[in-house]
Amino acid sequence: MFAISTYCLHREPLPRALEVLSEITGSVEVMDDGLHYLSSPEILESYSLSYSLHAPSRGVNIASLLEPIRKASVQVTDKCFAIAAEVGASVVIHPGYFAWVEERGQAEGQMLRSLHEITAAADERGVSFSVENMGNWDYFFLRTPAELPLFDGAGFTLDIGHAHLNACLPGFLRHPFDHIHIHDNDGTTDSHGAVGTGTIDFSAVTAAIGREGITPVIEVETLEGVQASILALGY
Repeated sequence: MFAISTYCLHREPLPRALEVLSEITGSVEVMDDGLHYLSSPEILESYSLSYSLHAPSRGVNIASLLEPIRKASVQVTDKCFAIAAEVGASVVIHPGYFAWVEERGQAEGQMLRSLHEITAAADERGVSFSVENMGNWDYFFLRTPAELPLFDGAGFTLDIGHAHLNACLPGFLRHPFDHIHIHDNDGTTDSHGAVGTGTIDFSAVTAAIGREGITPVIEVETLEGVQASILALGY
């Protein structure tokens, strides 16, 4: 079994994306951003799909030193949790970033404060969430396995493309994970390419998925790439 992220159709309205993907799979991860931003669960309830949600991330920073922005980021995440609770979905969140390297310590404190509040909100709504590792972008938290202890108590989403960009995918694969994003790249650009078009060793990835017993989410940039990935993975 596999799931597909609506990222592959992020330039299409969400109803159109769900209509197309429902013909390919019974499980979809909604990228709750851009054209696919969710204001209510209504559209999701129109389809007989199982869901996970990727909480808004482009305008959100749970590690912001600017307290109004940090608080608003937690509130935006909680709104996603409220919708997830209505459709029985788990949620993926980003760990945030620091604007200046000199502020990393303060930003870490803000992030941990936010995670405490987000965990309480998730518990109150009966929703599970996990934090995704980031790509090779300066100032983001959770780029390597060494940072995983910061998130002790939260679930972990392994994005294999992001891990490959930081040359640490084998290290991440040795750790348990609750959720996984599947795409490929050449180790230099976060291209979200189809499986087999980059340099990731998918035999190790599929072995880890089998070990964890979870449903992988194909998070490829194009629908054609999704279809190629399904074939490459043998689903």
